[in-house]
Amino acid sequence: MLTERRQEEIVRLVYERESITVAELKEILNTSESTIRRDIITLDKEGRLTKVFGGAIALHPAQIVNKELSMVQKQELQTTEKQAIARYAASLIEPDDCVYLDAGTTTGWMIEYIRQEKATYITNALSHAKRLADKGFSVILIGGEPKSSTDAIVGGEAVLNLQKYHFSKGFFGVNGVDRLSGFTTPDVKEAVVKQAAVKNTQPAHRYFLTTSSKFGEVYAVTFAGFEGGVILTEDSISEVLPKSIEIINVTQQ
Repeated sequence: MLTERRQEEIVRLVYERESITVAELKEILNTSESTIRRDIITLDKEGRLTKVFGGAIALHPAQIVNKELSMVQKQELQTTEKQAIARYAASLIEPDDCVYLDAGTTTGWMIEYIRQEKATYITNALSHAKRLADKGFSVILIGGEPKSSTDAIVGGEAVLNLQKYHFSKGFFGVNGVDRLSGFTTPDVKEAVVKQAAVKNTQPAHRYFLTTSSKFGEVYAVTFAGFEGGVILTEDSISEVLPKSIEIINVTQQ
């Protein structure tokens, strides 16, 4: 097994079990104790786990969140941070882009900063569609089941509507981000719509918009993993995520 792959597996096992011994890793990975110990030392130095006598432990367990705030409540939280993320995200839109704009407060802030008139905007958010149309942009609102608490169109009909589109860029709202659970959201009907939109967006241009406060939080349903894409956030984070996902601190751009 290649070193990088073996170390990724060690990290996965540590966070799955919260702690693991060198002897257990030796048996599971079928490699020598000395190799396992070297890997643990390396991963400890990289801040991906904590080395302890005889093994390793997770840095901290994820925080499971059960309650979803309403759109009105979310709009009052971390406004300055969301605006910074939204401003940078809006600057990424180019002429002739086919853009997916997910429901959410941070994606909603993007509309204040979007200037690109030669792009097509597709969204599952009722208010996003109206505001984009009011500004004279080309916009398509997908059909489906309205969810008033998040202002989103959700459910199976929305997924069917999304399947015919292929997005050059997609901007996605996030409730929680965790190294094991990926990007999560509370509602399965909303998750399947996000999942379909992510799948139909070019991997390098999947933008996940999240304040740093959401790292380490896990909601009920995972809608995307870390198989390509970019996290846009407003602060440096201590969370160590797979190398397949890029993290941009928008305040440093």
